[in-house]
Amino acid sequence: MGSPSLVVYTLGGLALVFIGLHGLFARPEPLRKIIALNIAGSGIFLFLVAAAARAPGPVPDPVPHAMVLTGIVVAVSATSFALVLLLRLAAPEPPPPTVSNRGRP
Repeated sequence: MGSPSLVVYTLGGLALVFIGLHGLFARPEPLRKIIALNIAGSGIFLFLVAAAARAPGPVPDPVPHAMVLTGIVVAVSATSFALVLLLRLAAPEPPPPTVSNRGRP
């Protein structure tokens, strides 16, 4: 099947995915859902790196590693976007504009 360390990384990645999915579906708070989605994404990245190391030959396949690096960049940007949206949703609404009578006779 592979070396014992690769099995540990694969099982650790799968455990992170399931922990993240549990947090995503079990918690109603939006911030916890964002964090749970990041945990699941980290598990997927760990699983992909472990799968790349299983390629035959002395050198691991570089394509999954490139996909993981790209995925990390996308995950960071999507997380920041989700957090900004969460802040906008949680911010109190500004008061409606009032009509001023200044300058009128």
